[in-house]
Amino acid sequence: MAFNNIDTGDDPELSSFSTRPSKAGWLKLKKPAVSKYGSFLPGRFIAGLLAIFLVGFGGGWLGARTYNRSGLETASTAVKQQYISNESSLISSIAKTAGASVVSVDVTSEVNAQDFFGFSTPSSQESAGTGFIISPDGTIVTNRHVVPAGTSSVSVTLADGTRYNNVQVIGRTSDSSPLDVAFLKITDLNGKKLTPLNLGDSSKMQVGDKVIAIGNALGQFQNTVTAGIISGYGRDVVAGDQSGTSSENLTDLFQTDAAINEGNSGGPLVDINGEAIGINTAVAGDAQNIGFAIPINDVKGLIASVLGEGKLEQPYLGVRYVSLTDDLAYQYNLSVKRGAYIVPAGDGQDPSVIAGSPADKAGLKEKDIITKVNNTTIDDKTSLTSALSRFKVGDKVTLTIVRGGKTTTIQATLAAAPSS
Repeated sequence: MAFNNIDTGDDPELSSFSTRPSKAGWLKLKKPAVSKYGSFLPGRFIAGLLAIFLVGFGGGWLGARTYNRSGLETASTAVKQQYISNESSLISSIAKTAGASVVSVDVTSEVNAQDFFGFSTPSSQESAGTGFIISPDGTIVTNRHVVPAGTSSVSVTLADGTRYNNVQVIGRTSDSSPLDVAFLKITDLNGKKLTPLNLGDSSKMQVGDKVIAIGNALGQFQNTVTAGIISGYGRDVVAGDQSGTSSENLTDLFQTDAAINEGNSGGPLVDINGEAIGINTAVAGDAQNIGFAIPINDVKGLIASVLGEGKLEQPYLGVRYVSLTDDLAYQYNLSVKRGAYIVPAGDGQDPSVIAGSPADKAGLKEKDIITKVNNTTIDDKTSLTSALSRFKVGDKVTLTIVRGGKTTTIQATLAAAPSS
């Protein structure tokens, strides 16, 4: 830091007056003899002394300020380093504990391929994904597309390298379901004890919250760990496979910048408590670090069904709807801006309310807006599918609807979703 020069000045030495009589024979009144350090100081001397004092004080103050600033910068750097160290330790700890419940899934499926002459011939296809343990008996949750229709054999490899080839597909959601979920079961653990991954509360997650993705990246790098944040929620996407021959509509997803690659599908998205708050499902291939995960709360009803009944039954209402946004509310000229809008059926489209479905039996109609399921509000964070997935088949729910500008409630009993 530069310092400004301060002119202190130089006081001339003060002379003492003579006490001898003057030649005129009379005595000149004696002025007090004053030295430089006497008790009577002229103004210039006082100013000079004050200047010297200010220089000393200023130099000390600036020095102290420089020291303090340097000390603060050092302290700030230390705090940053400590934060980074703590964060690294936290991620490492989560990777170790949560990673023990993550498995690699290897699948062989039978597909029909066309030969050179255009004839369809059966062939085997191998693929890989991820899953995580949800019960000590060997029940595993993964994505539906990890174990596609036509799967002939499944094996899983634990984090410690133990491999099981006797894996059963308990069930998978229908291809038309926006929940891309399937369940597996190791039929014989050979006495091994498994640790299920704790499930968190995905409804508490906010944009900016830290998350960690764990999975079998590219089908060959087992238990790869990446970290990021929740970038958004309530995302609706259309996801397709590499061949481009099939696609699926997925709703109410978390968006994250934690790196998700092929093979990560079915693995957990974990919060800083080491609890699964999502299931990694899709990635935007033409973007940087835009991945998507199913909120775990959307799957808890299915998990309860599988663990309680030993089979997968997805609750089903039977309506075709869109999740309202400000733009869609304006497009349809609606006063309600959030909810599940049962869209009118157009030419060649599926009916708005499926005949014989729970919605049909409850009296739901096209243009109804479902705003609540029991006490769960349908909004940006929670779609109708998400709200319904928290229940089991046979549960009775109260639907709050807006019809013709008036709010009312109706009762519906959820049925099992059709297989296709």
